[in-house]
Amino acid sequence: MTQLITPQLVTLDQNLGDAPADVIRFLAGKVAAEGRATEVEGLFADAFAREQKTATGVPGGIAIPHCRSEAVTEATLAMARLSHKVDFGAKDGPADIIFFIAAPAGADQEHLKLLAKLARSLIKKDFTAGLRAAATPEDIVELVEGALADKPAAAASEAAVPAPAAAASASAPKRIVAVTACPTGIAHTYMAADSLVAAGKEAGVDLQVETQGSGGFTALDPAVIAAADAVIFAVDVDVRGKERFAGKPVINAPVKRGIDEPAKMVQEAIAASTDPHAHRVPHFGAEERAEQASEAASEHLGTKVKKVLLTGVSYMIPFVAGGGLLIALGFLLAGYDIALGTKANDILAHNTLLNLPDGNLALYLGTVAFKIGGLSLGFLVPALAGYIAYGIADRPGIAPGFVAGAVSGFMGAGFLGGLVGGLLAGLTAHWIGTFDVPRWLRGLMPVVIIPLLASIVASGLMFLVLGGPIAWVTTQLNTWLTGMTGASAIVLGIILGLMMCFDLGGPVNKVAYSFAVAGLGAGSLANPAPLQIMAAVMAAGMVPPLAMALATTINKKGFSLAERENGKAAWLLGASFISEGAIPFAAADPFRVIPSSMLGGAITGALCMASGVTSQAPHGGIFVFFAIGNITMFIVSIVIGSAVTALVLLALKRWAVRKPEEAEQVRVPVAA
Repeated sequence: MTQLITPQLVTLDQNLGDAPADVIRFLAGKVAAEGRATEVEGLFADAFAREQKTATGVPGGIAIPHCRSEAVTEATLAMARLSHKVDFGAKDGPADIIFFIAAPAGADQEHLKLLAKLARSLIKKDFTAGLRAAATPEDIVELVEGALADKPAAAASEAAVPAPAAAASASAPKRIVAVTACPTGIAHTYMAADSLVAAGKEAGVDLQVETQGSGGFTALDPAVIAAADAVIFAVDVDVRGKERFAGKPVINAPVKRGIDEPAKMVQEAIAASTDPHAHRVPHFGAEERAEQASEAASEHLGTKVKKVLLTGVSYMIPFVAGGGLLIALGFLLAGYDIALGTKANDILAHNTLLNLPDGNLALYLGTVAFKIGGLSLGFLVPALAGYIAYGIADRPGIAPGFVAGAVSGFMGAGFLGGLVGGLLAGLTAHWIGTFDVPRWLRGLMPVVIIPLLASIVASGLMFLVLGGPIAWVTTQLNTWLTGMTGASAIVLGIILGLMMCFDLGGPVNKVAYSFAVAGLGAGSLANPAPLQIMAAVMAAGMVPPLAMALATTINKKGFSLAERENGKAAWLLGASFISEGAIPFAAADPFRVIPSSMLGGAITGALCMASGVTSQAPHGGIFVFFAIGNITMFIVSIVIGSAVTALVLLALKRWAVRKPEEAEQVRVPVAA
């Protein structure tokens, strides 16, 4: 293993600027200059993005900017001792000791453990005093290597620190368990753990910590959790295995507070352990939903709606991906006409592997793949509705949501009905879950009472009141679009392209797709309009994910590490006609991604309709090339639309956003 830090990576007693961005950029340059990163800007962008999530200043005049980045080739520490302090958001003021931790995107566990050990050493006063007294970069390297060779102050799952005799009370000491976790899982996670352990020791408390860091975590012994009087969650991300702590009094705070105010958090946990009204880790069911409602009380309505809709879409995506690719495989093996009439059902009803249709194994296997894919796609509306309801009411909302989605499909209300049914089922289940019921009935609420009553209310309203009008709206929209064929074909292509890219697999997208699929059976050489509409819809739907993949390839530093990873997957998703591949980008930056996508989709739709491209397959993207007429213009239209979207998006990201330095000037230090 190479050295994590060398004298060339140490800078002593220099003025590196007034803002964290200045210091981070300088240290990123140091890392790149030593050949440990491929580029300065990519590393700076990843580190600065992490800094803006949570300030990295910690008590004692120290800051630990850090990140994992594809630009980093080997795990590295760069250190600066500043002559002019810089505010990194610590409560006690600016920092003069800066450690920049740069880890590769796929950092090995041994390096991550060493980086975590360094972070833990920074809360030791003798170590930081040595850093300030060091005369040369070589002295700094020696101090750091000594810290990395020592046993860490506390481990995630080691035995609890015994309470000092002077602090222990006559009775047994309080027992507290804690979980620490930060987004990167390198520094703050472990510093908070050690700070809490030290504060617990001073308070005479038996305190054990589970660190959920980048190197995974060792779960606390269930017996230790069961015996605990209270729980501390010092986290910036979701706690893994939160249900293990159900019923325990809990103190929730950002991970940085575990570093800044560990003693105060320990005292709050001690007080909560004897307070019958203290906030507790919820059990699954009504209590958990009540907690979620409390945590979401400060969210804007738009944020709440967006969150539940994205929940529904995220759980729906696997049905689209698996079903769409299976249908494409079915077309490849059995031919596109397998989708017309009852041919597929007839083959499956009268044939088996021992009785092949006309002795054609490929036809039979293709029919099987096509049918499995079709059945998978048949779950789209119920899954969308079910998991929208889940996003509102948790698990008790799933069954009512699925039922409401199935009712929507039965009544012809389609995706608009599924959207409405999911929201209705979720809100109803959530409302019923707030009922104050006798203790003996609580166990039945999430598994029987809530699903039953919510299904009756939501699906009943869909049948009796809402389903018919929504189905009428869907039918009218389809009729309106159909009336725009012929002379208005290019205009229709533009409209379909806009619809396909407006919500990336959401209800508007699915209305356009359903319109195209519904007319596919009527398409023929004498009536090519339905086949042209299908081609325009499929081509436009391929544009957003392909454009996102292209944009992340052209300008890597303009996107986060997670977005670049999503961009790699988006190549295949886009080629397969899975518009949802662009959703992670739209969720993070909707006001740039969606307009850019709509522009490219409109161009692609218009080009397809103008050039008479046809598709006899309802799904599959480029993999059903054999079912596409004028394949050359199909590909050209997609390439042009994707290029336009990617270039417009990159232009908006460059000129329609504040520069990092400008954003830095208005940042307010993060308080615990």
